[in-house]
Amino acid sequence: MSKNTDNIIQLDFSEEMKNSYRDYAMSVIIARALPDVRDGLKPVQRRILYAMSELGLDPKKPHRKSARIVGDTMGKFHPHGDSSIYEALVRMTEDYSLSIPLVDGHGNFGSIDGDGAAAMRYTEARLSEGAMTMLDHLEKGLVEFIPNFDDSEKEPTVLPSMIPNLLINGTTGIAVGMATNIPPHNPGEVIDGAIAYMDNPGISIEKLMKYIPAPDFPTGGSIINQDEMRQIYETGEGKIRIRSKVEIENSENGRKNIVITEIPYTIAGNKTKLVESLVSMMKDKVFDEIFDVRDESSKEGIRIVVEVKKDRDIDNLLNGLYKKTSMEDTYGVNLLAVKEQQPIVFNLKSILEEFIRFQEELYTKEYKHLLEKAENRLEIVNGLIRATDVIDLIIEILRGSSSIKQAKACLINGDIKDIKFKTKNSEKEASGLNFTERQAEAILAMPLSKLIGLEILKLHEENDSLLNSIVEYKMVLGDVNELYKIIKNRLKEYKKAFNIPRKTRLDNLETNTGYIEEVKIEDIYVLIDRFGYTKSLDASSFSRVSEDTLKEYTRIILMKNTDRLCLFTAEGNMYQVKAASIPKCKIKDKGALIHTLCKVDKETILMYTSFEQLFESQLVFSTKLGYIKQVSGVEFETNRSMIAATKLEEGDQLVSITMLSAGEILSGDRKVILLTEKGLSLGFSLEEVSEMRKTGRGVKSINLDKNDTVAFTTIVRPADETFLYNEKELSVRKVRNRKRGQKGQKAQL
Repeated sequence: MSKNTDNIIQLDFSEEMKNSYRDYAMSVIIARALPDVRDGLKPVQRRILYAMSELGLDPKKPHRKSARIVGDTMGKFHPHGDSSIYEALVRMTEDYSLSIPLVDGHGNFGSIDGDGAAAMRYTEARLSEGAMTMLDHLEKGLVEFIPNFDDSEKEPTVLPSMIPNLLINGTTGIAVGMATNIPPHNPGEVIDGAIAYMDNPGISIEKLMKYIPAPDFPTGGSIINQDEMRQIYETGEGKIRIRSKVEIENSENGRKNIVITEIPYTIAGNKTKLVESLVSMMKDKVFDEIFDVRDESSKEGIRIVVEVKKDRDIDNLLNGLYKKTSMEDTYGVNLLAVKEQQPIVFNLKSILEEFIRFQEELYTKEYKHLLEKAENRLEIVNGLIRATDVIDLIIEILRGSSSIKQAKACLINGDIKDIKFKTKNSEKEASGLNFTERQAEAILAMPLSKLIGLEILKLHEENDSLLNSIVEYKMVLGDVNELYKIIKNRLKEYKKAFNIPRKTRLDNLETNTGYIEEVKIEDIYVLIDRFGYTKSLDASSFSRVSEDTLKEYTRIILMKNTDRLCLFTAEGNMYQVKAASIPKCKIKDKGALIHTLCKVDKETILMYTSFEQLFESQLVFSTKLGYIKQVSGVEFETNRSMIAATKLEEGDQLVSITMLSAGEILSGDRKVILLTEKGLSLGFSLEEVSEMRKTGRGVKSINLDKNDTVAFTTIVRPADETFLYNEKELSVRKVRNRKRGQKGQKAQL
């Protein structure tokens, strides 16, 4: 028992939860969701490419089943589920998502329409030429390798990417408490920007933008807020407005067509949704100008035809389509990436700076590798050349030795013990040999064909070439400018291989202006249930609803579809919701919470009304501290979504808001009944209540005892002697009217 007790560790629960969640969050941020700023890859992407490299799936080899690639990746490097790996693999094949696809897919890998990829057992894949720019130099030891999750394999911490992949292909990812959204760019422009940075490390972002003016989306379209790009590139955050490219064509019967040829990048992989929304708006008469919608897209490109009715304002319709459909959309930029295990928001220049710094590290290691290799080879070549000069002696040593070990010792150290020589002179020469171990091994492995004169000449030529290469390598390693020349030359080669014309046009246009919407004014019914769920029905739909169903709703308000729904709260505020913002639903649909339609938060709603009805009415406000006043509905005319409806004392709040029509006011036969928490009541004529502005506090309606407050106020006809106050389960009968200003009579129960 004592042993078990000794193994119990006492922990504070909240502290343990905090530490565990922090560890989990950092794992998601660093090891799952965010890209490394150096190679621009998330861990799953890097592991897929490395696993494909290990399988030998270079662009010249046959495709291999995706299931095999996913299995190797999951079993060796990424044990987080096959579906997530396959989804990442599929995305790396999409030429409408990436500027340079990293995987060459064979089979059904989905489409820009929104079709999903076939199961991994049906598709095949191999590495693309773009991926090889990241993998070609792995064997040179340029990057660090670490153990995999079970220490059975080694995997690279980063790929030796020779192109600025993070900017070229972009990425998107959601971590814990943060997200990244880096748009793709034109490969040629990014490479030009990287070269410009190397030419002038102090270059400003403004000058860098002469080379990289804006993202270049694979789906084309137009960026319509070009002037905001500088701020986005300087801060690493911002919003890009993307608009479809359209052409206007003449159609039959005098009609014209709006032809969409390029779509925003935000709906890449979901083009069908745009077509369906256009068809739906045509059927629902949202745009009465549309005669027909057709998707005529093919392998040649996108072609969505919106046929416009004869003699309609096509420019006005276009503005409406930009406003109400995804033909114009927003791309939120967030240049967040991981550097040295830390998530950092970069700007345009700092991303290029990190890439160039990474290239310096890679090329330095590469040239150290080449230098070491050249020096090792030079050592061997020198040994072979020396060996050809004393080849007869070496043959004599080999013939007189009893083992290779014995011959090797003689070549390296001049050890002639137990070796039989023909002459003393040969024995003396052999004792002076001092080949290195590498040279000795090469000599022992040298075929007799190397003794041909032409082969000896080749050895001398190789020796000269190696000496020149060593001089070059040392010069590159000793001068950063020479290193930059090598980097720039290779980047220029990649530019020739991957450069494509810019697809995304740059403009500065006003967003969604000039659209004149023809709204058909009609009656709607706004239904609100006891939980605050709100929806609207047109008059014809409402007429078909049964009375039993309508009993479920605490408020039913008739209003125009161009009107506003007004809410008054106990805290003295008025909120407005446009009728167009209230979801149009079927009677079975739930609708939306009123709190999501306006910022009413936790305030208590006392009254709902349409503004049209409010404007023609008179409101009577009564507070729990006994203040009362009348306010004309005209006072509440405003375009603001929230205003103060009345002035309240500290600690006071409204207990009642009564809306009276003009006819009820003119009749003059209304009286006010107040009931307090302690059961006192008071009645007086409505004519005694002063009319004030909404900014007025009101006048005292009743003298209250200490700790007593007004609980309920109502306005009745003089003939109405009985009313019920259900909230406190009180039934008040035969109310005796008193003059205002006196204490209330004890209510008869």
